[in-house]
Amino acid sequence: MFAISEIVGLINFQFATSPSIRMRFPKVSLKKCFLFTVAFAVLLLFGFTLREKDLWNSKTHHQYIPPKTQQNPEESPNIVLHTKIPTTTARASYEDYDKAAQEADGLYAEGNGRPWYFSNGVRYPSPARINRKTKKRVARLFPYEDSQSDRITNQLMFVPPNYEEMQQNNKVKTILLYNGLGPWNVRQGRDLFLHAKCPVNTCTLTANRDHAATADMILFKDHYIPPGVIRQPHQIYMLYFLECPYHTQNIKFPSVFNWTATYRKDSDIVAPYEKWEYFDPRVKQVEQDRNYALNKTKKVAWFVSNCGARNGRLQYAHDLQKHIQVDIFGACGSYKCSRSTSDLCFELLDNDYKFYLAFENSNCKDYITEKFFVNALYRNVLPIVMGARPEDYLAGAPYKSFIHVDDFASPKELAAYLHLLDKNDELYNSYFKWKGTGEFINTYFWCRVCAMLNDEAALDHPKWYPDINEWWRGKGVCTTSSWRIGRHDIMSDD
Repeated sequence: MFAISEIVGLINFQFATSPSIRMRFPKVSLKKCFLFTVAFAVLLLFGFTLREKDLWNSKTHHQYIPPKTQQNPEESPNIVLHTKIPTTTARASYEDYDKAAQEADGLYAEGNGRPWYFSNGVRYPSPARINRKTKKRVARLFPYEDSQSDRITNQLMFVPPNYEEMQQNNKVKTILLYNGLGPWNVRQGRDLFLHAKCPVNTCTLTANRDHAATADMILFKDHYIPPGVIRQPHQIYMLYFLECPYHTQNIKFPSVFNWTATYRKDSDIVAPYEKWEYFDPRVKQVEQDRNYALNKTKKVAWFVSNCGARNGRLQYAHDLQKHIQVDIFGACGSYKCSRSTSDLCFELLDNDYKFYLAFENSNCKDYITEKFFVNALYRNVLPIVMGARPEDYLAGAPYKSFIHVDDFASPKELAAYLHLLDKNDELYNSYFKWKGTGEFINTYFWCRVCAMLNDEAALDHPKWYPDINEWWRGKGVCTTSSWRIGRHDIMSDD
């Protein structure tokens, strides 16, 4: 191969010695040729890059198109909630309502302020966006749209896409509390929605049963009595239960209810005893500046008055007593603590005891009450839980904030782990790193009811429960034994 200098010399020699060449071709600048070649290569590279970008965008756009065999429930004339085969919706229908979209909207962005439902929260929602393919709102509000969460914050941040038009037309939804205002401790009218500063407040409460034929929603709390009027197609019937299936009405009327409001995550409007929400879901633990084991000399405490719970919690506590100190306060134990001085009693958990038995009276799906949230997590004590399934506690409680009895083969095995925690302050304190990462929020039940009742997509094609009793107390909902055993009883009040 020739060296570049030799090639350049040969070209110059030919131009210098051959007149014919000089006549046919003008003198060529190698520098200009080089620059022209580089410029041409750059243009080619730029064009190729643009083409690749178009191809990538095209692929990204089409990868979310749902298969033709999948159907959006909102496009069906009616949506029926099947208890054995749950209704689901393809995630593709909500392609732009994921974490990336929330981050783009500033849900996790710093400096925008916390959402309005937090203490001192200032950020209110904008009208819900519309899916560019289905032309439906993208907010996931119902269980068939998102079965993996309770959707509470989705509902709190939901404003109908056309809400401004609704306000201008003075459209106010009427909610009839069929069992009266007393059980709800609310006043008639719109004051509740306005005082709470609900993002959607165009609703009014009434207890006048004369409105049963015209109300937009009839809400039945704790028990159902047929209204005895012709039901209008636009009406929503909702059932509210706060107690577990063992202690609620066995409803025999089929195909009555459209919506449910209970503590269960698969309810349409979840009404939990408490709701934990992180300030930033990416930060679930922070280092603490205190030792929660300091000066605590006692092991396990339990405050209980019902000694006949059907889940066998009292027997479990007695078996645990054989292997570790368990002080039982109340009618079921040898320690006394008056209800009139309950605050002083619970201070014992902050100052003296390392563990507290937050045992529910029933083992039912999602059934987690104030026994866990208020008696334990509001205190500086580590709760040991029994009641709902382990996965239910994981979904509703702060990360690493409790110990579930079903994680151990026996009370003896649990006691051995508690002794380990008692001797290891660092391990014990690891169960308190959730503190300071969030708060127990106000779930604004009535604000969410009003927002949902203004969702035209849900009202145009209402869903219903063919058998509310099967959904509420069917097989697998509750068990009289440990969830660990895997033996689920069929609920029956007969």
